[in-house]
Amino acid sequence: MPTIEFEGAGIARDKLAEAPEGGALVDICDQILAPIPFSCRSASCGTCHIRVLEGAELLEPPGEAEAELLDLLDGPPDSRLACQACVKAGAGFIRVRPVVA
Repeated sequence: MPTIEFEGAGIARDKLAEAPEGGALVDICDQILAPIPFSCRSASCGTCHIRVLEGAELLEPPGEAEAELLDLLDGPPDSRLACQACVKAGAGFIRVRPVVA
């Protein structure tokens, strides 16, 4: 069962979530009120830009819309959009942090 650690930015507290069946990262964020900001939720704004510090292999590869926006954002190679990333089912640990502009 993947455990996901959401590191807070600034004064936000870190949060942990269990995702035994995997699923959309945005839904997991909503369930635990993770410290990840969202706006459009459709890979068009970049508000939910995150760095995957650990466990990138436990996420499905980026789709076309996510890959295009990530190219435009020119962020670190370990970055993803939380609104588009999907967690694979299975065991492991994922650690993410918002990208601070």
